[in-house]
Amino acid sequence: MLLALRVIVLILAAGPLVYYVLSMYCVVDYFRALRKLPARNDAFAPPASILKPVRGVDRDAYENFASFCRLNYPEYEIIFAVADANDQVVPVIEKLQRDFPDRQVRLVTPVEQLGENNKINSFCRLVKEAKYDLLVMTDSDVRVGRDYLREVAGPFADPAVGGVTSFYRCAGGGTFAADLDMLGMCMDSVPSALVARKLEGKVQFAFGWTMATTKKHLAEIGGWEAMVNYNSDDFELGNRIARHGYRVELMREPVWMVFPEENLREFLTHELRWSIGLRNVRPAGYVGMIVTHGLPWAVLAAVVAGTAGWPGVAAFYLAAYLVLRLSVAAAAGSWGLGDKMVMPRLWLVPLRDAISATVWFVGFFSDKIRWRGLEYRVKKRLLVPVSGGKHPN
Repeated sequence: MLLALRVIVLILAAGPLVYYVLSMYCVVDYFRALRKLPARNDAFAPPASILKPVRGVDRDAYENFASFCRLNYPEYEIIFAVADANDQVVPVIEKLQRDFPDRQVRLVTPVEQLGENNKINSFCRLVKEAKYDLLVMTDSDVRVGRDYLREVAGPFADPAVGGVTSFYRCAGGGTFAADLDMLGMCMDSVPSALVARKLEGKVQFAFGWTMATTKKHLAEIGGWEAMVNYNSDDFELGNRIARHGYRVELMREPVWMVFPEENLREFLTHELRWSIGLRNVRPAGYVGMIVTHGLPWAVLAAVVAGTAGWPGVAAFYLAAYLVLRLSVAAAAGSWGLGDKMVMPRLWLVPLRDAISATVWFVGFFSDKIRWRGLEYRVKKRLLVPVSGGKHPN
């Protein structure tokens, strides 16, 4: 009986290793195909509205915003939505308007509270203000290159495309916690997204770093107004567009993410928020993530094999975990995304995995999140204020 239990544990512990092999295949397959695509066609460049809901001043906020004013694109506007006219970010936007007088940079405030998700409330207002059909929505901590809008707009030349999203590279962090945060893209986001893309045959989600669609497609899924009480704006938008029969495409070039100078507690808080949100939007997938957490399985397998007097087997599981995990992170981050910040931080991969596995487990037992200073419970993808009342914008 004991032998059978040990064998079962070892078989189960092989699951994450198989997942890492699949991840490596999907990562290599995707980025190899990406490099073989024909040159980008810049002939399709419809006017675009860049929509940015902002609250507070992120690290390097001015430079992040200014990168959108330096784009090599024939016609576009940038609209910021700020709920509170006294927000500290307002002077930053006003400076942007002074420094780039030839750009269409607008600020709208206040924002009507239509639902519990303040970011989506801002999107509702921004879409109404937008002059152009192509809508490009990005987070405030994103920085982009000069050809960003050409990368976003290109896929929409195909009428079957209803949305465009992106991965990111790290543009700097500055703290130990930010380094851990940065590794999440190459360790989790890229591999899991590309595995899902391969298995499902399409992308059925979006990332907040870039969410692009058109007014036409947005209207077909009920507009942002249909999502004002939902927690995960990026998942909801991408998933609804995909379910409506359109393709969601990944940009060829990733954007840049400027991480805050956060401490470990802040990092853990938003990791838990992300986990709780994911458990709500994909409950079965969240449970299935048990096969993606290779570190605890490798340690368990090593303990079981070691106590059985099988040191070679114990060493195999630990070595296989380490080699495969580091290989996937390096392939996705350094080779795939061209992120130069990844390789010097690979030594943090086991620690990042230990934290991720712990947060994933805790995520089963909590539904409370803290978002931009406000507390909510997430129930069936919806946001419910902890106080039971309405939160101010």
